[in-house]
Amino acid sequence: MSDDGRQGLTIIAFIGSVFSPYYAWSAEKDPFAHCAMNVVLYGDRGRFAMTERRATSLSRSADHIAVGPSAMHWDGTALTVRIDERGAPLPRRIRGTVRLEPRGFTGGPFHLDRAGRHRWWPMSPSSRVEVDFDAPDLRWSGSGYFDTNDGDEPLEAAFSRWTWCRADLPDGAAILYDVHHRDGGGQNLSLRFSADGSRREIRPPPGAALPATRFWRMPRETRSDGGRSRVLATYEDTPFYARSLLASTLGGEPVRAMHESLSLDRFRNPMVRLMLPFRIPRPLAP
Repeated sequence: MSDDGRQGLTIIAFIGSVFSPYYAWSAEKDPFAHCAMNVVLYGDRGRFAMTERRATSLSRSADHIAVGPSAMHWDGTALTVRIDERGAPLPRRIRGTVRLEPRGFTGGPFHLDRAGRHRWWPMSPSSRVEVDFDAPDLRWSGSGYFDTNDGDEPLEAAFSRWTWCRADLPDGAAILYDVHHRDGGGQNLSLRFSADGSRREIRPPPGAALPATRFWRMPRETRSDGGRSRVLATYEDTPFYARSLLASTLGGEPVRAMHESLSLDRFRNPMVRLMLPFRIPRPLAP
């Protein structure tokens, strides 16, 4: 999010795109045949791109990954992301550079399921970000977050839904993650990290109800001191996923939290998957 709270972005590099209908329909289930650089800009110059590409469009090394014309590179100090994509369903250009400088790193990954088949590592919960785009014309600085996920089976095989949010705190960041398992039960991760990445104990805040999204009626909920939170903005309102900006209180501090709600019960509905190619094109040529 930008320091003034008016702009935001999400960038995800996928190898084995977990939300790809083509991946779900494929017989081979080869993750390298379903790669994407998902780029979403929030604010008055909003854009969305998630073009799926084949293995021939992927290159990677210990400090570099490229998917088609977009790439990420780690130089030992900062992660530089160079974006050159075309949006969907509106084919608007998204081109620019994002530089993320971590303030510290956390100790290692968390398992999200009992079998240990799904792993999540919030590597740098507190980072600085510099954004410089020429399409659209957009420049800002703000706070950022960097994580990585990997798994050994489809998300919908292990989970029915989850909610997640992250908020800056004066001395670092807080992350709240509530996962509901497909076979019943679930897991709550209420995490607080100092700026250097060291973890501090935090008691899970009480649940806070949120209104469903306006169009697709996606359920939303979170945690907050006193069990109270409100939606400042809804950035994504889709049949199975919502991203929102919340006003909450965590650790006694008033915060703005980036929040997501994911329904994997909705995602695995065949009708929902038939809708996804409008947002996730897959060119015939590599």
